[in-house]
Amino acid sequence: MYKHIEDFSTTWRYETAATMRTLEMLTDDSLGQQITSDHRTLGRLAWHLVQTLHEMPSRTGLSFEGPGEDMSVPASAAEIAAVYKRTSQALLDAVQTSWKDENLLIMSDMYGDQWPNGLTLDILVKHEIHHRGQMTVLMRQAGLRVPDLYGPTKEQWAEYGAPAPVI
Repeated sequence: MYKHIEDFSTTWRYETAATMRTLEMLTDDSLGQQITSDHRTLGRLAWHLVQTLHEMPSRTGLSFEGPGEDMSVPASAAEIAAVYKRTSQALLDAVQTSWKDENLLIMSDMYGDQWPNGLTLDILVKHEIHHRGQMTVLMRQAGLRVPDLYGPTKEQWAEYGAPAPVI
């Protein structure tokens, strides 16, 4: 749980940069990739990330521009990335200008439970990391290169002339 706006801001900048690297590697053709027919497509998963950036914090009363829950998945990977970039920055701006550290302790209704706003922001970050991980699996299945997120990728190890570590 975040207790300081600056701690959230630092983490948010790092994680949204990683998500942007992921979204920028998507292609329009890859958006239909899915693990099975009864799971989300890569495009739907990416758009879910974008929509949640607005949906979850809005439950705290935080006000900023973002896509509505009823908006359809764009057919363009570039559009998904562009809306993500705008919405993630709008969220950060709203937190930094509308809240003080004390606001992170205020309880808000979150899906029938009461969560401190600092917990909501923490769960939002973890939600993004979780789905970004799912996206990288689908990206591999679609034949796309995945970005470095928390260390070099298999391809980067090869480019460095080193064998990829076996985990």
